Amino acid sequence: MKRLLSPLALVIAGLPLSACADDGYGRSGLNWTSYPYSGWYDGYYGSIFDGYWGTDNVFYFRLRDNELRYHRDAHRHFRRDGVDRDFRFRRFDGAIQSPPRRGTRMPRFPGGEQRRRP
Repeated sequence: MKRLLSPLALVIAGLPLSACADDGYGRSGLNWTSYPYSGWYDGYYGSIFDGYWGTDNVFYFRLRDNELRYHRDAHRHFRRDGVDRDFRFRRFDGAIQSPPRRGTRMPRFPGGEQRRRP
């Protein structure tokens, strides 16, 4: 009976620690860490749901909350630097929202891909 209880006690003791696992997308257990962003936007894509600045210094965004893939702004409609004399650009601020479910593709997310590598 004691041989059965010892391994069982170890398994039960380790269960709370499994809630601390991090999948590399900013989720740790039951917590979601929001990632703030700001910059300048010319309104080309219309209103956006959320986004983030990638490690390649390009803005990635979603137009709707149910999208699993982030779009890459390759044509610089989002900028980090001030845009003097160009009145199309307006200041914007926001924070990335919690992904709708597992499978959301976040390319070049700061700290995400690097932490996943062994």
